[in-house]
Amino acid sequence: MAGKKRPLVVITRKLPDPVETRMRELFDARLNVEDRPMTQPELVAAVKEADVLVPTITDRIDAALIAQAGDNLKLIANFGNGVDKIDVAAAAKKGITVTNTPNVLTEDTADMTMALMLAVPRRLAEGANVLTGDKKWAGWSPTWMLGRRIWGKRLGIVGMGRIGTAVARRAKAFGLSIHYHNRNRVLPAVEDELEATYWESLDQMLARMDIISVNCPSTPATFHLLSARRLALMQPSAYIVNTARGDIIDEESLVKLIQDGKVAGAGLDVYEHEPALNPKLLKLAAKGKVVLLPHMGSATLEGRIDMGEKVIINIRAFFDGHRPPDRVLPLRA
Repeated sequence: MAGKKRPLVVITRKLPDPVETRMRELFDARLNVEDRPMTQPELVAAVKEADVLVPTITDRIDAALIAQAGDNLKLIANFGNGVDKIDVAAAAKKGITVTNTPNVLTEDTADMTMALMLAVPRRLAEGANVLTGDKKWAGWSPTWMLGRRIWGKRLGIVGMGRIGTAVARRAKAFGLSIHYHNRNRVLPAVEDELEATYWESLDQMLARMDIISVNCPSTPATFHLLSARRLALMQPSAYIVNTARGDIIDEESLVKLIQDGKVAGAGLDVYEHEPALNPKLLKLAAKGKVVLLPHMGSATLEGRIDMGEKVIINIRAFFDGHRPPDRVLPLRA
């Protein structure tokens, strides 16, 4: 873009230093060095002035905000894969292109899913707390801190996209039997590789699994996909892991089922109303019934840098007159 006026790029949160440095080299980049979430008035000021807005999952870019955008704003280059907090249709009507950063966090998220899948049945968080708590560890005992084996158990994956498939590959290596529910059946070669069983009925799959892993995107169609009725289908000995989005699960119903002993436990990295956390979940965590993480499934330095590089590529492609490689189109009604 030599010789051209550099676009004003407003970045809503602090990004890794290599990403911010490169953005400063290429664009008129306005950084958020304090890493403080932008207020609504600050977001309004940003969209009125910027040529490009680079939001993250902590920002709600709804129709009301987009309506206040200035004529200069032509691109919303999301730092993240999920665009559930961006009104893509409203942006399109105003002539604003939306991009995201797909396919860079698959392995990191799958790693964290597998970690939670191990942590909950094997009581890893409880065990770690024994050594750092107030009471002195009394030593090994044959019947102390008994968890549940995952080898030989059935894993039901809700959403067999890239992340779900990556989870399945890891889980198969741990001796789990792979089952899945998806909008579309995966390729026969993938099913053969994973020895995976497809369930057209989510209800039927939920009732038969030892562990459920939620790996589908958050869309209007998946809001409370795991509803109170569906969660009640799970076996009392079953566990559920969610590293996708919190609103896919009816969180309050899940809490009640765990409290009543009708679901064995959960490993959660995402929450329905985050960053607010249900106090009942904290009580369950204190009792060892759930393992809670602060939305860190994709939190690796390598992954964040890869995301930043995708944002940069999308911005450069757009202002060079090309279609950005990661353009997001509005969902058809």
